[in-house]
Amino acid sequence: MNALGLVFSNIHDNNVPELTQERTMGSIPFLGRYRLIDFALSNLVNSGVAKVGLITKSNYQSLMDHVGSGKDWDLARRRGGLHILPPFGLKDNVLYSTRLEALRGAKNFLARSDEEYVVMTDCDNVCVMNFDKILTEHKAKNADITLVYVKKDANDVKDVLSKMIVSTADNGRVTDISFAPRVQGEINLYTNVCILKRTLLQTLIADAFSHGYNHFGKDVLVRNVNSLRIFAHEHKGYFVALNSLQSYYKESLKFLDKSVRDEIFKKVDVYTKVKDSAPTRYGASAVVKNSLIADGCVIEGTVENSIIFRGVKIGRGTVVKNSILMQGTITGENVSLNSIVADKNVVIKDRRVLSACESLPFYISKNIIV
Repeated sequence: MNALGLVFSNIHDNNVPELTQERTMGSIPFLGRYRLIDFALSNLVNSGVAKVGLITKSNYQSLMDHVGSGKDWDLARRRGGLHILPPFGLKDNVLYSTRLEALRGAKNFLARSDEEYVVMTDCDNVCVMNFDKILTEHKAKNADITLVYVKKDANDVKDVLSKMIVSTADNGRVTDISFAPRVQGEINLYTNVCILKRTLLQTLIADAFSHGYNHFGKDVLVRNVNSLRIFAHEHKGYFVALNSLQSYYKESLKFLDKSVRDEIFKKVDVYTKVKDSAPTRYGASAVVKNSLIADGCVIEGTVENSIIFRGVKIGRGTVVKNSILMQGTITGENVSLNSIVADKNVVIKDRRVLSACESLPFYISKNIIV
């Protein structure tokens, strides 16, 4: 596939402030062993993309620790490979605040590349997406830009008024792009995934800044909807964008259903950083029901309908229900947890009772002792 990837690691950090205080959106832990960026990188690699630029901004140390040289995604290459792009690009080394400003910071990376096409994607979504198939469709339609969208009910989309909605003709050409639409029923929700030629992207970036523009959607896509051949591709498989702590919690627990897991993990390989951990040890009184348990845990209590990350210890007499406990979390004995999201290395002492509701889970910050 003659394309490079551009991945935005921080663009949606403000959507989940609880989980991005000390990390990027891309490095949010997911399903016991993954990070969100694993899905974007795996989709690119599985589609034949061998060169990826990872656009950073702030709090990206954990992201760099996770991706390293890119070898776990077969991106540690002499030609191509994984490139960490600095979070600057404007005058006076000011951090970018919009997607377009982030792209300007990547202009040297684009200029030094020779791939014909660019695949741009965020890393707040969980999906399996075949970019090679989309690029083939892009070429067949002689498109300038192909936007990927999913069909959603407007009532099911959080903050729909801030989302980008595309309207298409019968042949798939985009006829209108709208923001803050007053709509009901089914909408074509843009996934922030698109494909276009590298030279066209360079031209659009330069033209936008020569006019003082700063918003990729409103100032680039909307302004060119009639002058460029912009087409839309519908993604029909599983797709979810994590845009709040509630959605992170809700969508994570959906993966306790095998049919949901199969939507992602039965179709392609999802790569992540490999860690050597001992098998999880279950005590004589341990009870586990409908849960995902990572390696290196010690379970001596009861775990139901929960996701347990690496190195978690559940004490005797402790009951964990409908909860997500991230790496290194330790509970004492006779603890009761319900609808809790505990970040890394949380310690919950003996006999503590913490209970919330599934519609509003209780979050415990990293390294907190309760």
